Amino acid sequence: MKITNVYEGVVPISSSIRNAWIDFSSMDCSIVAIESDVIRDGKPVVGYGFNSNGRYSAGEILRRRVLPRLTAAEPGSLLNEAGELDPTKAWDVMMRNEKPGGHGERSVAVGVVDMALFDLASKIAGQPLYRYLSERHGDGTPDDSVFVYAAGGYYAPGKTLTDLQNEMKAFLDQGYDVVKMKIGGADLAEDLRRIEAVIEVLDGDGSRLAVDVNGRFDLATALEYGRAIEPYNLFWYEEIGDPLDYHLNATVAEHYAGAIATGENLFSLQDARNLIRYGGMRPDRDTLQFDPALSYGLTEYLRIQDMLEQHGWSSRRCIPHGGHQFSLHIAAALKLGGNESYPGEFQPTGGFADDAVVEKSRVGLTDIPGIGFEGKAAFYKVLRALHG
Repeated sequence: MKITNVYEGVVPISSSIRNAWIDFSSMDCSIVAIESDVIRDGKPVVGYGFNSNGRYSAGEILRRRVLPRLTAAEPGSLLNEAGELDPTKAWDVMMRNEKPGGHGERSVAVGVVDMALFDLASKIAGQPLYRYLSERHGDGTPDDSVFVYAAGGYYAPGKTLTDLQNEMKAFLDQGYDVVKMKIGGADLAEDLRRIEAVIEVLDGDGSRLAVDVNGRFDLATALEYGRAIEPYNLFWYEEIGDPLDYHLNATVAEHYAGAIATGENLFSLQDARNLIRYGGMRPDRDTLQFDPALSYGLTEYLRIQDMLEQHGWSSRRCIPHGGHQFSLHIAAALKLGGNESYPGEFQPTGGFADDAVVEKSRVGLTDIPGIGFEGKAAFYKVLRALHG
């Protein structure tokens, strides 16, 4: 097996929404197509990848460092002993001559290519990614469906409480039982009104609502909000302060009895381990949201899972950020606790197969070989255009 061509591009995923920290008016992401010399149905087998949402495209790093190393590598250095494409070996090639630390945009660039390589490898094996991954890195019996919650509730110009309620009602109508909304982009009084408006839609059950701060709060504000929202018994209180402020997170965990979720902006094994060591996260109730697409790819995520097991954490406490089909496969294969979903945002990259059906906040997997981007017509059209 040889890589014959690699194509890189950018797709816009912009919108008028905002959270407590940024707006998405200029958001985009990188896309990659990796073409092989393996021929199926008269055409080369191609693997696709993209970098999830929430981080901008990383084309400069891809073009100058990551992709040249991959295309210059000896073909045998990308294969396992059976002569099959091994994305974990390609990861070492892509990271050659990179210094420790500096996790961020570099991790995004590597993650894009790692995704495409896993898509390619599982297509060559003729398996959907979740089965391919479960046989090689899981216990061989993947989950047949995955818990998903609907993320939305952004701030937007002119958006009223009625608009927010209607948005959440639409999620419920689509089969979701648990929903998430943004807070921290308004004052506490207004956010409490917004929270209560959504809980009303949820028949008064706050345990079906997660709230997300997107890292905005300092410690005093985090504790103030925690005291105010604790009586609602929320699904979780997410990314309360800066992702690297482990002391803030640990202090909130000491004072807030409800569940906390964080980790989507930690992009390496080392940062994830520091969260477990110093962030006060509680394995009986809290959730870890590392996004495999952003954090050096599935190869690094497998290392993170090994670390978590060593520290006594169940894989079921992991619900990746991103709301995309890649992490859905990973959740089924590695028996994670679920996966995020964005029913109305970040198109065409976000979401699952076009024919996916959510029932009682669970969704099944596609049997298309690889990740199954071919089952997302609008996104596949963009990916296909990369290589003519």
